[in-house]
Amino acid sequence: MLKRLIFIPLILVCQVGMGQFLMDMIDTTTELGKGMLSMYKKFDQVRISGYMQPQFQAASSEGATGYSGGDFSAKSNNRFMLRRGRIRFDYVHLDKEENPSAMFVFQFDGSERGVVIRDFWGRLFENKWSVFELTAGMFARPFGYEINVSSSDREAPERGRMSQILMRTERDLGAMVSFEPTRKTHPLRHLKIDAGFFNGQGLTSTTDFDSYKDFISRVSLKSYPVSKQVFISGGLSFFHGGFRQNTATIFRINSGQKTFAADSSGENIGRKVPRQYQGADVQVKWMNRGLATEFRAEYWQGRQTATASESTTPPVVLNEPTYIRNFNGGFFYFLQHIVNTKNQLLLKFDWYDPNTKIKSGEIGRPGANFSRADISYHTFGFGYMNYINSSVKLTLWYDLVRNEKTALTGYTEDLKDNVFTCRLQFRF
Repeated sequence: MLKRLIFIPLILVCQVGMGQFLMDMIDTTTELGKGMLSMYKKFDQVRISGYMQPQFQAASSEGATGYSGGDFSAKSNNRFMLRRGRIRFDYVHLDKEENPSAMFVFQFDGSERGVVIRDFWGRLFENKWSVFELTAGMFARPFGYEINVSSSDREAPERGRMSQILMRTERDLGAMVSFEPTRKTHPLRHLKIDAGFFNGQGLTSTTDFDSYKDFISRVSLKSYPVSKQVFISGGLSFFHGGFRQNTATIFRINSGQKTFAADSSGENIGRKVPRQYQGADVQVKWMNRGLATEFRAEYWQGRQTATASESTTPPVVLNEPTYIRNFNGGFFYFLQHIVNTKNQLLLKFDWYDPNTKIKSGEIGRPGANFSRADISYHTFGFGYMNYINSSVKLTLWYDLVRNEKTALTGYTEDLKDNVFTCRLQFRF
């Protein structure tokens, strides 16, 4: 009884103290209240979002390689994996007129493969004319349409083979100026122009390994209403870059003999070998009784420098001969809501030809110096998406992957690398 008599008053004192503490927080005439109000105003512009994508995949053979989430293990043809698990923090600073003057974004990706940074950038807004922005840090390259669609919004589980090879990890370190009118009355409010300089290696390297920078720009028309039911958007993209040549030998296509010919001039050392891309894209959406039908098309072409066995941009200094190839590729989407906006049918076709100067029968010919890096691929993907609610969606998807049949060992027939994906996405 004595312990209870002592304990009860203590509880009452604590409750009174907590109540007083909460009242002080609410009372803005006290120092504590002023501090809490200041903190609330400061962090009221903070937004936290994220998503995770657990999935099951089955391939048509053990050890299948490809771009549907990465290669399978040598003795496995199915797997559970966490494809992406991302948390993003956005902070917007407002000026006296409540216009955004600065923005900061940090996003990281965590899965069974580790934790890495995906976005880490800041943006300054010009509010006199409300047309210019400056972005600096690690962010998505302003090239093409598919590259800049978030993985949480994109209908296909993965970006196309060409996107993943030429724009590996999509992001890069750099600075960009944008022209984007934000006032609804501005005559150019549907126009956006981005232009910037970037290191070139993106997230594949921890530092820039040479002095050359990539210039990337995109001019785009934001969704424009042609009528009450039809909307159109599109863009033109330009990429002019490259990296340092560290050896004397550069291989180029000899068009007459259809071979890779070596140029071993000592003057090649220190030269800039090219990465030069041009792209065009268009999107058309038609609304019919609340249901959307959408077509998308995108085409890239240009020159890519890489190695004998890969057409991917190297992440480190290359102390071996380089190979310059002309390429082209593209993506086509058809999206259709069925029954209601929660159900959607998806069709996608993409292709990537890393060496447009040759034909499939020439790959593997003795003395021609061609390799698997010169093989063309096309992929037909189809699937179904169900938006279970605003936070969860289900995707069922199948990729039919086809490669050129060549005279190269291991690639004389189509590889068994088709992949089925069942994915749930949780988002907040």
